[in-house]
Amino acid sequence: MNRILYTAIFLLLPHISLTCQENGNERFVQLSGIITDQARRPVQGVAVISRKLHRAAVSERTGIYSITTTPGDTVLFRAIGYKRYHTVIPSDYPDRHCMADIILETDTILIQEVKILPWKTYSEFLADIAKEREKDPTVEYMNENLASIYVAITNDVNVGISPEAGYKSVMEQNFSAMTTRNMYPVNNLLNPMAWVKFVHEVRNGLLKNKTFKKPEPAKVVKKKKPAKK
Repeated sequence: MNRILYTAIFLLLPHISLTCQENGNERFVQLSGIITDQARRPVQGVAVISRKLHRAAVSERTGIYSITTTPGDTVLFRAIGYKRYHTVIPSDYPDRHCMADIILETDTILIQEVKILPWKTYSEFLADIAKEREKDPTVEYMNENLASIYVAITNDVNVGISPEAGYKSVMEQNFSAMTTRNMYPVNNLLNPMAWVKFVHEVRNGLLKNKTFKKPEPAKVVKKKKPAKK
């Protein structure tokens, strides 16, 4: 009995190995390719799922993907913001490698513009606008500084601060720069009018020291000695 069983196994063993080898060659297929969008830009993070083998893979930053599948299998491609896509491996596919580039369509839903306001009703909006708000101290300091600068310029230069005055000052500076272009700087030592002004100021006491009164010495009061009896 054992001899007959061993003989049957020995005769069936080559047939079983050949069948397993053929099934193994036809079963597994390496599916690879690049996943892009409609603008031919690579899409990363796409889930590639084999429905028959229950395997999954994710596309790389360059959009390249690779997954093991089998003939007759359905491979799904899913990504956020894109429509779902699937491809079917033919059941009679003879090769072990399959190249398939996938183009995903964008799945964008356009909605109308939505304005979010911090008020629930129009009356709340009016009440909030009419409410007196605290003044920012930084803004108050800035306004005070601007007012002091305005007063200082008006008093010292005697020129009103206005767009016309600013334009006039700029034009005068440009004219002065154009007339003295490519010229040596003015030397007041060779200017006779400057010498006349200097002599006039000297005569009026420009170089004289300011009068300084010395403090008078304190008077010492001598006490009288009492008379001897």
